[in-house]
Amino acid sequence: MDAPLFIRLDNESASYSGVEVLHGVSLAIAEGERVAVVGKSGAGKSTLLRLLYSRAPAGAALVPQALGLVDSLSVFHNIYMGRLAANNLAYNLLTLVRPTGAELARVAAVTDALDLTDKLRLPVGELSGGQQQRVAIGRALYAGAAALIADEPFSALDGNRTNAVLRLMLDRHRTVVMALHDLELALTAANRIIGIVDGRIALDQPVARVGRQELYALGLADD
Repeated sequence: MDAPLFIRLDNESASYSGVEVLHGVSLAIAEGERVAVVGKSGAGKSTLLRLLYSRAPAGAALVPQALGLVDSLSVFHNIYMGRLAANNLAYNLLTLVRPTGAELARVAAVTDALDLTDKLRLPVGELSGGQQQRVAIGRALYAGAAALIADEPFSALDGNRTNAVLRLMLDRHRTVVMALHDLELALTAANRIIGIVDGRIALDQPVARVGRQELYALGLADD
């Protein structure tokens, strides 16, 4: 029995800053897939992820490349914002002003998993780039969604940290779609590879059918 459909695009195009970046893209992603979107900088990966997120079922979590954090607010507040939609406005306002012990504990469980235990009350603007990236991932994890769309979520992390955070993301989301510039990581993190060249799909295959030489030959890595 086939898995339920997560997202489908049929001959779709998309623009960024008034310029068409994606041209006639068609693809279908089923629930339970782990998809890596690869391609050179400027190929259209981020635009494709924004399009996929706009068509994703309600509740899908997002880690944008720009992170979307509020520097003046604490790590707690930024992560808590991942679940604003789960509570009413009055509860959210009260929690943002005076967090309860229960809410602090729930968010602390996320920061502990991301090795940010001692950063919970610090303003995000005081953190390093890698720590900020983990906060953005923590916000997505805290949302508790079944699906995650993440745009270059490991760009500021070292190898060991990347592996640990990747395991968390895969363990906590049934469906994962990630844009990755690291082809080697894409081959180990995903079960399906989508390669973008000049705004078009140049490759869409299960990882088991794709060789490293093919990825490089198609021009999917930055020079």
